[in-house]
Amino acid sequence: MSLVATTPATERPAFLGKIGAGHILLAAALIFYPAVANDFFLTQIGGYSLIFGMIGLSLMVLAGYGGMVSLAQITVAGIAGYAVAIFGLNNSGVHGFGWPWWIVAPFAMLLAAIVSALIGWVAVRTEGIYTIMITLAIATAAFYFAQQNYTIFNGFPGFNGLRAPEFWGVNWRDPVPFYYLCLGCAALAYAAVLYCSRSTFGLTLQAIRDNPRRMRAIGYHVTAHKVFAWFLSGLIAGLAGVLLIWFNGRVSPGTINVAAAINVLVIAVIGGLKHPIGPFLGAVVVVLMQTFAIDIVGAERFNTLIGLVFLMIVFVSPDGILGLWERLKPHLAQDSLRPGP
Repeated sequence: MSLVATTPATERPAFLGKIGAGHILLAAALIFYPAVANDFFLTQIGGYSLIFGMIGLSLMVLAGYGGMVSLAQITVAGIAGYAVAIFGLNNSGVHGFGWPWWIVAPFAMLLAAIVSALIGWVAVRTEGIYTIMITLAIATAAFYFAQQNYTIFNGFPGFNGLRAPEFWGVNWRDPVPFYYLCLGCAALAYAAVLYCSRSTFGLTLQAIRDNPRRMRAIGYHVTAHKVFAWFLSGLIAGLAGVLLIWFNGRVSPGTINVAAAINVLVIAVIGGLKHPIGPFLGAVVVVLMQTFAIDIVGAERFNTLIGLVFLMIVFVSPDGILGLWERLKPHLAQDSLRPGP
């Protein structure tokens, strides 16, 4: 009887310790965020940051674990957005095949993942700056193709009138439901990346990042592992792309332009590429600046401000905000800085 009584008590602290106090506090803050935020902060700050945090997370999977920096993640997200517009419902009078959301959303994610894998199949044959240039070329080509093609992508106007689904008696584009939808998807993507990083595939991918020649010599298929990482990152970017067009209600070439591609890189680098939480931190910083700082410095000087903040963070901490926190933690843990009894 004593063993039965003490087993749950011993397992619970171990389980909570495995999750981490930081994750518990962060989850509680995010869950109760709608209680203190208005509709504007729920969607324009909270939901938008979570969406772009997921796109940054897809880049973090490639760059942080695989050593492959991509500028095509917003393109992959845009593929999912266009798939929802073309195969779902829209008000543009072009295509709109009327598939239900529970079919078109997974289909869009799968299509985005396949396109991402195809991009990766080309990009993994290069390294370093050449990978960046190839993915930038692909992103630029996709932007101009979508802008000039009216048969499939409806050219410059794109598609509008894209609506978030309504089920269980809830309109999921309303501020509070949409925030929780984004939060749930972001938490699922974050947990999946954490689990993947500790799995056999994740550890193998990180070993390939560190020494691909040795991993190839001991029998691992380096190219296949890298392409599969692109596929997984495409699933995350595709999920974010579906949420993004439900957020905006439209998709156009402006959604996937080169500036948006660079913004994703800025978000990931500012937050940090060594941990999945980094892109979400970077997304919050950039979205707050886009929302408030642009009114202070003006639209013409905003990119200059973003560039200065980016350079400042990179010079101070090459690993972004997370790297800065890792530097401060040892100093905060010193006995002289702790509060007295």
